[in-house]
Amino acid sequence: MPDIAVVDYGMGNLRSVAKALAHVAPQASVAITADPKLIREAARVVLPGQSAMPDTMASLDASGLRDVVLQCLGDRPFLGVCLGLQMLFETSEEGPTACLGVLPGRVLRFREQDMALPTGERLKIPHMGWSPVHQQRAHPLWAGIEDGARFYFAHSYYPVPDDPGVTAGTAAYPVPFTCAIARANIFAVQFHPEKSQRSGLQLLANFVTWDGRA
Repeated sequence: MPDIAVVDYGMGNLRSVAKALAHVAPQASVAITADPKLIREAARVVLPGQSAMPDTMASLDASGLRDVVLQCLGDRPFLGVCLGLQMLFETSEEGPTACLGVLPGRVLRFREQDMALPTGERLKIPHMGWSPVHQQRAHPLWAGIEDGARFYFAHSYYPVPDDPGVTAGTAAYPVPFTCAIARANIFAVQFHPEKSQRSGLQLLANFVTWDGRA
C-alpha cells in the first residue's frame, strides 16, 4: 500500500512530481499508478495534469479512473497540481469541456485585452515563469512559506470559483486570479510546486504530513 499515489491517467508531468515528493519524504512510498486498487489504498493522492483540458478529461475517462479520483477527493488528503486544479471545477472554456464538478465554478482563458501593463508593455499568453503568490488565509500547506513567495507557472487558463471562500492563494497576470484552492481535505494549486524550488518543496513536505484538515 503506497503512502502517496500519483494518479497516472496518461497525462501530466508525473515523474517530476513523484521525484519531488520522494525528495521531501524519503521515508514515504510514492507510487505513480493507474491501478484503482492502489490508488484507493493510498493514504494521500496527488492529481497532476499538463495538457489540453479536452484531452485530459478524455484520457481520465478512458483510463477508468474517474470514479476512484472522485472517491479519493472525498475521504483523504488530496493535492491537485496545474490541470489537477482546473479539473475540479464544473466546466472549462478550453474545448469547452465538462470537468469533474467537485467545486462550483469554471475555468477561463486569460483575455488578450487584460494583458496590457500600465507601461504599455503587453504580457504574453500563456503565463510562463515565476510569480508571487499571496496567501488569502492560513492553511497547513502554507506553513513555513512566506506570503508573496514566488512559484513557477505555465498556463493559459485559470479557475474562477463560485465561492470565493475556497480561494487559498492568488497571483496576478496582470489581473489577480485564484491560483490555490482549499476545501476540507482538498488543496490544489495552479503553479508547479515540483518546479518551484524551496517554497514548492516546502508545500509538498507540508502535504506529506497534512492530516487533511484545514
